[in-house]
Amino acid sequence: MSSFAAVFARTPQGWVGTEAVLAEAEGFDDVSDLMREAAVESYGDPVLLLIEENDDWFALVRLDGEAEPRAFVSTVREDGLGGLLQPLVGEIPDGDPAGDPALLADLGVAADRLSELGDRAFPGDALLTVADLAGFGEEFGRLRD
Repeated sequence: MSSFAAVFARTPQGWVGTEAVLAEAEGFDDVSDLMREAAVESYGDPVLLLIEENDDWFALVRLDGEAEPRAFVSTVREDGLGGLLQPLVGEIPDGDPAGDPALLADLGVAADRLSELGDRAFPGDALLTVADLAGFGEEFGRLRD
């Protein structure tokens, strides 16, 4: 799998997910708009974006209401989709992890667990683990298959 991205929103009925098309995104504002649209359409909060690229790295982006988005990136890449996330993680050397590993702690994904997944798991496996812990593993698996 070269790349995969999906947006998940927590609603009163449970998590709702949809595949995200990021190929036309020119900057993080486009990504943020996509997430805000998912929140409005599903009446969901929080909204999570999960990205996997080239079995090389994964990223999680969280949006809560009108707050600024937060992110965790397992391995910073300045090209491709990784370049879109640069505004959220700052100027971190290529190849290092970045962002907030505690961004999903309230959803059952402890900061140390997320950091460990970034270090030791293949990106797809890491995202599936995150989805399972946060409660939308089945929905994630359906979209990824």
